[in-house]
Amino acid sequence: MVFAPFDLTGKVALVTGGNGGIGLGMAEGLAAAGASVAIWCRNSVKNAAAADRLRAHGVEVLAQIVDVTEEMQVNAAMEELLAKFGRLDSCIANAGTGFGRERFEEMSSETWRKTMQVNLDSAFYTLRAAARPMVARARDGEHGGSLVAISSVSAISGAPGNQPYATTKAGMIAMMKGLAVEYGRYGIRANTILPGWTMTDLAAPALNSEGFQKYVLPRMPTGRWGTPEDFAGIAVYLASDASAWHTGQEFTICGGYTVF
Repeated sequence: MVFAPFDLTGKVALVTGGNGGIGLGMAEGLAAAGASVAIWCRNSVKNAAAADRLRAHGVEVLAQIVDVTEEMQVNAAMEELLAKFGRLDSCIANAGTGFGRERFEEMSSETWRKTMQVNLDSAFYTLRAAARPMVARARDGEHGGSLVAISSVSAISGAPGNQPYATTKAGMIAMMKGLAVEYGRYGIRANTILPGWTMTDLAAPALNSEGFQKYVLPRMPTGRWGTPEDFAGIAVYLASDASAWHTGQEFTICGGYTVF
């Protein structure tokens, strides 16, 4: 028998925010490993382009238009996913963003609440919807499943004006630890990924700025920014049977930035 712990053939994976950046990097890794992949995003043009890239790996792809801050849209999208694929084996709650950097004493309540909604509420809606079919399947005798939240190194470090974003990302870590304990009996893992500085369309203006090039890049032991492709391997590992006993943990993928 061939030992192939990272073969995802027959498995179904969901990646929110999977039409670009880190999300697409992870989705491509999952597709290359043989998984059928669903992506939830709001931009139909980017969805179509991402779906074409994923289908090039010879797998089934479902690109859905979903606003993950809307609870009813999340639930309806999950119903559509299950109707197409019949199951869900792994879910990566990746969608999220940041909203400026206001001084804390001048920060608006709107900024705080909007950041919570986009980053933390959406992860809750997504992971709850994903957990339901996994738990039901486990109660019928088929244990297993993987829940993943994309946090940030901001969850474990401080920066001026970054409190709303960092709070949402730290909250994800706490949520996933609770899920790991609650669902361990069903063989469902729950883990968190903490990306560091990664070159995406959203981050490019900052990473290409003089300040980042002069002061931040020299702190990278690897000497470069991360790329979306750097997250393909960890996505495959967490979706695969190789991580069957790995739960409740944080994976910091930062090129060594946080240890230097």
